[in-house]
Amino acid sequence: MKKRRDPNPEFDLFLPIMGDLPLKDQRETMERPFFSLQKRKRVKPIEYTSPDGATWVKIEAIPAYGMATIWDADIIIWATSTLNRMREQGINDLPRTLTTTSYDLLRAIKRDTSGRAYQELQAALQRLQTTSISTSIRAPKRRSKAGFNWLDKWTLEVDPDTDQPRGMTITLSDWVYEGIMAERSLLTMHPDYFLLSGGLERALYRIARKHAGNQRGGWTCRVEVLRDKTGSDSKPKEFNRMLRKIIEANQLPDYVLEMATTTDGSPAVLFRLRGEAEALALSEQLQAEQERRARLDADRRRTAEVDDLMDQLARRP
Repeated sequence: MKKRRDPNPEFDLFLPIMGDLPLKDQRETMERPFFSLQKRKRVKPIEYTSPDGATWVKIEAIPAYGMATIWDADIIIWATSTLNRMREQGINDLPRTLTTTSYDLLRAIKRDTSGRAYQELQAALQRLQTTSISTSIRAPKRRSKAGFNWLDKWTLEVDPDTDQPRGMTITLSDWVYEGIMAERSLLTMHPDYFLLSGGLERALYRIARKHAGNQRGGWTCRVEVLRDKTGSDSKPKEFNRMLRKIIEANQLPDYVLEMATTTDGSPAVLFRLRGEAEALALSEQLQAEQERRARLDADRRRTAEVDDLMDQLARRP
């Protein structure tokens, strides 16, 4: 399992590329299953309730378009990052409607700019507009719910002579926009996130970034809870197989994943920062080497003591 190669390794200087600003995503959506993990059309709803029962999410799709995917979410990440940059620049009255070009957007989220890519972009916009989300997150009152779509509307302008896409607009829903504007609601993501080719890999990175963050010692999650958090519709056995494959490939930005067990013996995954994991591995190697040398020294001392005792016995009359 490998990361997808960047289709645009070099950018024109005038393009508003994502490398010019930190990638940003909303904390509230990173740890919960808001998107389908598969590229084939999904119409089966996602229903998630947190282990403590305090938070729930339900995602529904209409059959004509299917559910918004975790790759479609790249458009929301682009919008979030763009608005955050505008805010940091001191721009007041940040808009819900963003204007760009299809070409610039595809380049920014590290997609190719072929004719098929433009078709897929339009399909993604349709899914983001038609996927219906209901949740207790940010609901105005206890035991109530909020409902929204990712986008309120979008437009794609096409050149009348060449039939090539030109300008485009996307209008974020109130729920999405308010989440971006909320204080301390965003987390920085690794720029290589867009190059992750697997839906489960992307979900695992988002979960790791939200929960493990930069904390020392990492973060451990039971596999069954992790499966619920990703929204995977795979059977537990298949989910475990895919999970182990991702752990063996070790391709996630920032984080190393390891199989572990909880105090009650349940299978779990430990998420740990790469630097810390590598330092710990080196420390364990050094400790093992020190223990090996200590055993050798002890063996030499015992051998010397035995030889000395044998010499003493040999010298006795």
